[in-house]
Amino acid sequence: MSHTQIQKQMTDDKNMTLKKRLKQMILTECDVDHITVDEFADDVPIFSDESQLGLDSLDALQISVGLQKEFNVRLPDSKSFRRHVTTINELAEYIQSQ
Repeated sequence: MSHTQIQKQMTDDKNMTLKKRLKQMILTECDVDHITVDEFADDVPIFSDESQLGLDSLDALQISVGLQKEFNVRLPDSKSFRRHVTTINELAEYIQSQ
């Protein structure tokens, strides 16, 4: 395996770990116990029927608090929250950019 391939694999592993942590945080903060981290899709909008999470505006607040607590990421307003907390993929990208 080349140095570039090793770096890419390390980045992919780090990204997968972040996504798994994000999913676990959301499930815990929002008291969702009817699906598992593995059933939580990376590319499905978190606040949609398709996600099967059944989240509401109170859950959005819980997620915001969880992001600040676990990842030291602060979303200053609801507009910023809606822009970055769309899917796990988008949220992971946002956290990595901070």
